Amino acid sequence: MHWRAVPIHVLDFEGSLAGGVVEYGVAVLQGVEVVETVTRLCRPSGAIRREDSAVHGIGEADVAGAAPLADDWERFAGWRQRGPMAAHFAGTENPLLKSVWPYARQSPDFARGGAAAATNEWGPWIDTGRLLPQLFRGIESAKLEDLVTQFALGAELAALADRHCPPARRRYHAALYDALATALLLRATLTRPEFESATIPWLLELSSLDPARRESLRQGELF
Repeated sequence: MHWRAVPIHVLDFEGSLAGGVVEYGVAVLQGVEVVETVTRLCRPSGAIRREDSAVHGIGEADVAGAAPLADDWERFAGWRQRGPMAAHFAGTENPLLKSVWPYARQSPDFARGGAAAATNEWGPWIDTGRLLPQLFRGIESAKLEDLVTQFALGAELAALADRHCPPARRRYHAALYDALATALLLRATLTRPEFESATIPWLLELSSLDPARRESLRQGELF
C-alpha cells in the first residue's frame, strides 16, 4: 500500500499520564495535502502540574469548561479506521490515547495489507521521531523544532498555523502546531525521489526500533 493511498492522521497531545490530556491536535495528511485539521482543549482527569503548564501554556482556568477527550471517541475511532496514526515520538501519544480508550474500534491493519487484516490496536504508528534519524545522515537532534529548522520548513509551518491554529496556539508545544510540523516533516521526507515509492507497511516497520516487533511487521505476523 503506497503512502499516498490512505490518509495519515498526525496526532499531538499536550498533557501527561498523571493528569490527562489537556489539548489535542490532528492534521490529516492525504498525499501531499493537509486536508483536515482538528484541535480543542480538553478537561483533564487530574490536576495540571505547574511544570507541565509552564511548557504548554495551558492552566486549570483554560480547561474548566472543556469536555474530556473521552467525548471524542467517534472522531478518533473513525480516523483509525480510515488510515494509520502518526506522531513525533509516538511513545508519548500512544499511552495517552490508550489511557482513555485501551482499544480502537475494529480497524484495518495497515501494517499487514489494510483491508486484508483487522486489528483493534491504535498502532503501529508512523513515528517521525524514529524515522528521520534513520533516513538522513547528519541529524544531530530529533527535536521537532530543530528538524523543522534543518528541513527549512519554518515559513510553511507559520503559514499553515496562521490558517489552522487558534491565535494563542501558534507555537511549539501547542497540539495542532506540533501536529502540523510533524505532517510537514513527513511530507518533506516522502516527496523526495528516493522515498516517493515508500509504502505504509515500510513506514510502520521502520518506525519501530524493537527488533522483534520490526521482524514481526516484516513477516506479517501478529504481535
